[in-house]
Amino acid sequence: MCIIVLVKSLVKKILEGDEKAVEVLYKTYSQDILKYLQNRVPHEEAFEILNDAFLEAIDGMIMLKKDSNLKAWLYRIAYNKTIDYYRKTKVKSILMSQIPFLEIVDSEVHQPEFQLEKARLKEKIEKAFLSLSQRYREILTLHYENRMSIKEIALQFEISAKATESLLYRARQSFIRAYERG
Repeated sequence: MCIIVLVKSLVKKILEGDEKAVEVLYKTYSQDILKYLQNRVPHEEAFEILNDAFLEAIDGMIMLKKDSNLKAWLYRIAYNKTIDYYRKTKVKSILMSQIPFLEIVDSEVHQPEFQLEKARLKEKIEKAFLSLSQRYREILTLHYENRMSIKEIALQFEISAKATESLLYRARQSFIRAYERG
């Protein structure tokens, strides 16, 4: 019972912006979670994943339900970060295995026929993009050209992150339909 009260107090202090409470959270749970991560990923990656997990936990602390187990929640975040790490590693290995193919493609893209097709493709993309609503063009530009995160776009549009994800999804789908029509 006493531990539950301490955890709730710690969460409340973190939500109020108390930096000491963040330190207490880190000191209390980081060693156990680090050991957990070191058993699942290379040691040099474990520290980075640990820090990412704690940053995400602090950012998402407001989403933590009052009756939730803080330690289990932190482990879940670390687990999800581990899954993300292996997804990225898999993508990198797939890309690296395609280097010989990419070199062949690179030699062919400089041919005149390819340059003409590239110009047609660019024109088709621009036409599809310009057919979108202003809001869709704006969110696609911010996310793909300006490399803004969902959180940054949400702040700029003054909407929630979930609403931003939905808007981005709808913008992509609208672009795909416009491109296919074009």
